[in-house]
Amino acid sequence: MISIVDYGAGNLQSVRNAFFKLGADTIVASTPDQLEDAQALILPGVGAFGDAMEALCSRGFPDAIRAFVESGRPFLGICLGMQLLLDSSEESPGVEGLHILKGTVRRFPSDMGLKVPHIGFNSIVRKNDAGLFDGVGEWPYYYFVHSYYCSLEDPSQCAAQAEYGLAFDASARWRNVFATQFHPEKSGAVGLRTLQNFLDIVENQ
Repeated sequence: MISIVDYGAGNLQSVRNAFFKLGADTIVASTPDQLEDAQALILPGVGAFGDAMEALCSRGFPDAIRAFVESGRPFLGICLGMQLLLDSSEESPGVEGLHILKGTVRRFPSDMGLKVPHIGFNSIVRKNDAGLFDGVGEWPYYYFVHSYYCSLEDPSQCAAQAEYGLAFDASARWRNVFATQFHPEKSGAVGLRTLQNFLDIVENQ
């Protein structure tokens, strides 16, 4: 069973629908105790960093999420769910993230001559993905919607990069932790294949 953390994130149902298409059993976890027996955990997310951390804290999720990661079971963060894994964000000064991955979430510069937020399909360059991007081609395209991007402190934790005015970390992988800045659930066949790859990782753990 795969648990999807429910803290009011707007893309929770679309993520659940994508896994349903793949035949995976999921539950929506609205309390931390619902994470204890899960085979894998999904942290979705859209919206503001500070609001999301406040919602997670109010429901008692941060310690439970960190404990789940420490257990070695597969974890997947999506969009804001990737950003929340880092230490902090320029979007919400003074608000601490989950401190699972070292790094900072930064805003795209306003002087790039490009529209912010970054919205639409963008190719990625695969790095240290450990099977997450098997079968999607050398430069797959995924759907992005974000004004802030992850800057990982440890380059070895970068699973893929993308470019939008500058190169940024579009996916992360560290031990049993996987994360994507893009939305695989909104990226068509390529996105579904990526989620299937994650399911394969879960089955083979």
